[in-house]
Amino acid sequence: MEAIKISQLAGALGIPCPREGEIREICTDSREAGPGSLFVAIRGERFDGHTFIEKALERGAECVLASQEGPWPSDRVLRIPDTLRGLLDIAAWYRSLFDLRVVGVTGSVGKTTTKDMIAAVLEAGFRTIKTIGNQNNEIGAPRTILSIGAETQAAVIEMGMSGFGEIRDLAMAARPQVGVITNIGVSHMELLGSRENILRAKLELAECLPDGAMLLLCGDNDLLRQVRIPRLNVVFYGIHDPCCQVRGQIMNSTPARTEFMIQWQGKEYAAAVPGCGEHLVCNALAAFAIGVSWGISPEAAVEALENYRPSGMRQKVVEAGGITVVEDCYNASPDSMAAAIRTMGTFPCRGKRVLVLSDMLELGAVSRESHRQTGRLAARSGVDLLMAWGDQAREYAAGAREAGMERVRYFEKKEELARAVGEALEPGDLVWFKASRGMKLEEVIQQLYHTLGAPAESGASGKI
Repeated sequence: MEAIKISQLAGALGIPCPREGEIREICTDSREAGPGSLFVAIRGERFDGHTFIEKALERGAECVLASQEGPWPSDRVLRIPDTLRGLLDIAAWYRSLFDLRVVGVTGSVGKTTTKDMIAAVLEAGFRTIKTIGNQNNEIGAPRTILSIGAETQAAVIEMGMSGFGEIRDLAMAARPQVGVITNIGVSHMELLGSRENILRAKLELAECLPDGAMLLLCGDNDLLRQVRIPRLNVVFYGIHDPCCQVRGQIMNSTPARTEFMIQWQGKEYAAAVPGCGEHLVCNALAAFAIGVSWGISPEAAVEALENYRPSGMRQKVVEAGGITVVEDCYNASPDSMAAAIRTMGTFPCRGKRVLVLSDMLELGAVSRESHRQTGRLAARSGVDLLMAWGDQAREYAAGAREAGMERVRYFEKKEELARAVGEALEPGDLVWFKASRGMKLEEVIQQLYHTLGAPAESGASGKI
């Protein structure tokens, strides 16, 4: 972040300036506060940042952004009605100071991996920043914008949402010149009610793009392939739909690498990405198209994709004690579950295929049937043993049994699941972990590594 004056912040918020000073960092965690920082006190479901204002000031914060009065020096407080909105307004003002290329990425699934691949390609030609992890909400996205510096040439900003208006707010602040929508699934059905409403919410990104801007949509998705926006340059990418302008054809796939051909503007380019699955190829197609449209050579874009490395627990393959472990519990939805189960069936395996599942969250009225359908799919896809834990996960077991699967185990407690997984596995087996991030299934993975006496070289961490 470039240094800005407190008077500039006050002007962006439309309030009087309480004092002179300079801000070099904006934080929402009082433990990160220090000299030259602005601490934003955000009121959340579990914590109220206002209770930490005194600590932030003690740590040397230059100023705080607050929405209530308190026993704090008045010249150290910027007071506004809504600090969350204030953070977004500051980010929007700060973004206006820079002339750079920005990509906005959203979608029901795949947006984090797509964002990472786009950044990897753009780094071949531009000094690029990106959203860290999946910090894509009304706090994470503004903080990404605020990390822009004078040397930044491109930014890739992931945009998540739980309801209408959220992506519009983030996109208005980020001002992207290119948009990507990866998928329309059933995540957030609880609040939005239908996939058509989810599409409407995701298309708020398109509303904020300038005339003639490129909007990349996955043409393999039934709803996205129907989108027509005459004022934008809509480009479809995918594997199965022959109408896609950017097509991928998988040539060879192993657990560690997928080789494919990219068909683009009448030419073909051989490419590869780490990992296995059609969804990874689709993500790579979007990244390739953006890179070459911004002047990066196809050859450089292909090389960047091959050197891309997944972060966190996104289908990370770890060999431990003769067992192949796939850490895929970064997040989950019915679409990503189906992709994982199909991909699992293509993995080479000398022993049995063991699928360990926990709940998919925020599905609302479709939750029960979505979990049950996932269980049915597992039964039909060559899974030898299904192990599940969680309130909704019992529906996995019910669906699998309905489809004729016999080796199904449901556990009331996570500790019981962890012990059983360690006891069930043998050298040569493949075990795949998948759940929504909130279920913290990585704790079971960590316990498995401990049982196997293997180093936890993965992204999994924590205690049960």
